[in-house]
Amino acid sequence: MSEVLYQVKKYNRHIYSRKLIPPVDCPITRLSIIIPAYNEEKTIGSILEKIRNVKICNRIEKEIIIVDDCSTDRTEQMITDYASMHPAQNIQYIYHQTNQGKGAAIHTGIQYATGEYLIIQDADLEYDPNEYNTLLKPIVSGYADVVYGSRFMGGSAHRILFFWHSVGNRMLTFLSNVFSNLNLTDMETGYKVIKTEIIRNIQLQEKRFGFEPEVTLKLARVPGVRIYEVGISYYGRTYKEGKKIKWKDGVRTVFCILKYSLFTGSHSVPAIEEPIAVS
Repeated sequence: MSEVLYQVKKYNRHIYSRKLIPPVDCPITRLSIIIPAYNEEKTIGSILEKIRNVKICNRIEKEIIIVDDCSTDRTEQMITDYASMHPAQNIQYIYHQTNQGKGAAIHTGIQYATGEYLIIQDADLEYDPNEYNTLLKPIVSGYADVVYGSRFMGGSAHRILFFWHSVGNRMLTFLSNVFSNLNLTDMETGYKVIKTEIIRNIQLQEKRFGFEPEVTLKLARVPGVRIYEVGISYYGRTYKEGKKIKWKDGVRTVFCILKYSLFTGSHSVPAIEEPIAVS
C-alpha cells in the first residue's frame, strides 16, 4: 500500500471515529488522459514524454487518448513514431478526417475513455502533467467528482503574458459563476478532471472553445455533484509560439454562458463525423 493511500485511509479512520463521514476506498484505478491535438508537431512528443514519466499516486493506470483534429503538419508522424518507440504505453490514436475544433476532439476522446475519471490535457506545454497528483488528491480522498485546476490560486509558477487576457478570463469566470452559482476562480482552465460516468450523461454541443463554459454550466446542474478547485502552474504560450484562442472565442464564450444558462430547452448533440481509430 502506498504512503499516500495509507495516509488517506488513516485520516478517514480518524474522521470516522468522530462519526462525521464513513471511510472510503480510492475511487479510481485508471485515469483517461484525453489530448486534443491540432498542428502540435513541436510539442506533442514532449508532452507525451512528460505523461510517461509522471508517477501517479496509488498506482493509478494511465490511458492516453490522442485525438488528432486533422493536423496539417507532422503531428501524426510524431505521435505514431512515439507510440512505436514506447509500445508499453497505453496510447490510442484517433484521427478526425476534417478539422472540427477542440471541443469536438474532446467529445471523441470521451467516447473512447475507459477510466473511472478523465482529464483533458492540451497537446502544448502550457499545463504540467507533474501536477496530476495535485488534481487527483480530492478524488483519491473520496471527496470530489470534478476537480478544476486554477491558474489564479496557489503559489505555483505562472508565466507572465497578456494583461487583458487575464482580465478577460476573470470576467468570463465571474459571469459563469453568476449563472452556475459556483465560486470558481478559473472556469476557462484547460485542466479539468471529471468523473467519466458524469460527463457521459451530459449532452455536449460545443465543438470549439465553447466547451469550457458549456461543460461548467452543465456540471453545475448535476444533482449532488462535488466540484473542487486546486491551484496549478501555467506555462502560457504567445501567439507566435502557437497559441490558438482568439478574441472571437471570448465572444463565443459569453454567448455560450447565456445560451446554456437561459435557454436550456435543447441539449441535442449535433452529429460529429465518425473518427478513425488508428491504434
